Amino acid sequence: MGDHYYSRDPHAESAPVKWKTELRGMPFVFKTDAGVFSKGEVDFGSRLLVDTFREPSAEGPLLDIGCGYGPVGLTVARLLPERTVHMVDVNSRALSLANENAGANGAGNVTIYESDGGADVRGTGFAAVLTNPPIRAGKETVFRIYEDAHRLLAPGGELWVVIQKKQGAPSTEAKLSDLFGNVELAGKKKGYHIFRSLKH
Repeated sequence: MGDHYYSRDPHAESAPVKWKTELRGMPFVFKTDAGVFSKGEVDFGSRLLVDTFREPSAEGPLLDIGCGYGPVGLTVARLLPERTVHMVDVNSRALSLANENAGANGAGNVTIYESDGGADVRGTGFAAVLTNPPIRAGKETVFRIYEDAHRLLAPGGELWVVIQKKQGAPSTEAKLSDLFGNVELAGKKKGYHIFRSLKH
């Protein structure tokens, strides 16, 4: 069994690379490495998620579950400098890269730490949870992330999910509808869906 980006401790030989990109009109420099999801560019799903995301009306911090090397959480942190953004992942290599990338991109309003899905998230009352869920970890893991998000959100808080149609968008839509009682298709491009659910 090979390493996956959702392994706690990837054994892939470290081979860090640095590259530049732009997200929401802001320049970023990212360091990535082997054993981390989408290491050479911001994956299409994450890019669509940050492009579609709108600031929630609820007060409170934000949470990026499965932050990887940080493209989603760091973009949101720079868009909303008045808010704190928690960024969590199970992959230790991803977390150290996210920390380094936060420093390199001037995102001082982030808290980055290890959590398996939302199990070890510090605090509750989040205004928004964003996730590009680890599809390869299996439906049970992905659905647990949605359940964690529902528990962690403040009343009036929002969950934002990006998922490919062929990788389970219909089952995600049904699950979110069950959990939250509502689900909106907030964006759609190239087979990727952005779902937004509001916690009442």
